[in-house]
Amino acid sequence: MYRDVSSCNTYNYGDATYWDARYVQEAEMGHFDWYQRYSGLRPFIRMYIPSCSSRVLVVGCGNALMSEDMVKDGYEDITNIDISSVAIEMMRRKYESIPQLKYMQMDVRDMSFFSDESFDCVIDKGTLDSLMCGTDAPTSAARMLGEVSRLLKAGGIYMLITYGDPNVRMLHLDQPVYNWRIILYIIPRPGFQKLANNSSTSRSYLEPVPLTEKGLLPPDFVVEDPDSHFIYVCKKMDETELSSITTYPLDVDHL
Repeated sequence: MYRDVSSCNTYNYGDATYWDARYVQEAEMGHFDWYQRYSGLRPFIRMYIPSCSSRVLVVGCGNALMSEDMVKDGYEDITNIDISSVAIEMMRRKYESIPQLKYMQMDVRDMSFFSDESFDCVIDKGTLDSLMCGTDAPTSAARMLGEVSRLLKAGGIYMLITYGDPNVRMLHLDQPVYNWRIILYIIPRPGFQKLANNSSTSRSYLEPVPLTEKGLLPPDFVVEDPDSHFIYVCKKMDETELSSITTYPLDVDHL
């Protein structure tokens, strides 16, 4: 798949100019959290980032409350980056009295400001999705994911919250060069109400989703909310863990 055409419009979500204009236009509207608020993601964050002293990087932070809520929950070191200088300046002013939060203008495709293995966790709520809407989607995605892998310490976590199911995300995520072991969760959108006559098997969204040998959802797997969000927890493995990895290389249909 070249790009996420079905979920994109004419905007170039990888362009700083677009985001600067949007944040100027929506300045009076306050904050906006893509996909999920911290309350919905907290079980996964507490599970995979158990230490509040972990060094966390939030990419494509925008003007979301996510990082503020993490600080309220005890996290002590959160660096936030965004391609929009307007958003970053806005957030710097808002949180200048909170030392646990740092804000920097930066493109996720080039985070060379940071040295290798700088972070324990990278959190991405919609940023990869934005790049996947661009005309150079595969290249942009590979540059971003390569940078994320470089910045993670061994044992570190890349937590991707996305609308992209395994058909369109696993082929980009599960590449040998990243050294990731991937666990998938699926959670409904905020406010989703299950239909009373829905006879599908009830399962907790805190349970990992089983995947086939090709890294896809089983044919009989039922996603109760068609607008669910997918959480890919990608753990960066050390050399002793790499031998057991199953990978799904990109083919010509996905480049």
